Amino acid sequence: MSTYKGRRRGFKKFARHKTAVTALVILIVESLSVIFLPLVLDLDPYSSDLTAFSVAPNAAYPLGTDSIGRDIFARLIYGGRVSLLVGFLAALTAAAVGVPLGLLAGYYRSRIETSVMRLVDIFMSFPSMILILVLVSVIGPSLLSVPLVIGFLGWTEFARITHSTVLSVREKEYVEAAKAAGTGDLVIMVKDILPNVSSPILVACASMTAGAILTESALSFLGMGVQPPMASWGNMLHEAQSITVLAYRFWQWLPPGLALVLTVSSVNFLGDGIRDALDPRHKSRRVL
Repeated sequence: MSTYKGRRRGFKKFARHKTAVTALVILIVESLSVIFLPLVLDLDPYSSDLTAFSVAPNAAYPLGTDSIGRDIFARLIYGGRVSLLVGFLAALTAAAVGVPLGLLAGYYRSRIETSVMRLVDIFMSFPSMILILVLVSVIGPSLLSVPLVIGFLGWTEFARITHSTVLSVREKEYVEAAKAAGTGDLVIMVKDILPNVSSPILVACASMTAGAILTESALSFLGMGVQPPMASWGNMLHEAQSITVLAYRFWQWLPPGLALVLTVSSVNFLGDGIRDALDPRHKSRRVL
């Protein structure tokens, strides 16, 4: 019952966080749009209109066309699919690697803790973008390899957060009671410890998702992300490398740029709302 009351209290606090609720609505609308609009409007992000190269927004093309006559609105919607998928898949990958390692390090301590945390230090000592560029170039850029590489190199944040949080709960009474009752270590970690350290993990997932979307966009801008003709917001921004496009054809780079800013900001605000709702240290904080 106490767990239920705690969750209910957390939902109420989240509902009072107007910025986080707005961000959640924006993300839901974005997700539904990139899933269903291509089906409803029959959008084609790949075909070129040979009579409409770099056309400004008009009735036929609400956001104009790019330099080879492709519909920018269609590419923006399909690019949203790719960018959101990369962000979520990278966060899941990082959590799948980092959370178990952090649990093991915090619960067992001794050599396991030393090995995991030294591995974290080694990974964090290298510039992440350089490692991502190297691994993506070796594996080959694709819709699958890019988020997996980003997620694999981002596991350290989850491991550190999980490790430090487990250290604070492993000596609690309910954990000691489970040990005294003969419950196995795996069951204790999954049923007793993990649910009580999930709040900072959820916040880290939001942060990782936003960071992965930006990282993929940077890679695509450099030509090492999702490869054309597949659309992503990053490789749409690649058009802005041309001074002519940057100065006179704003409709080719402004929509994906605004979409990136809106999405990343919404994910970060959502993470703030989750943190304020679930972290008891933020009880007295007024949310706007």
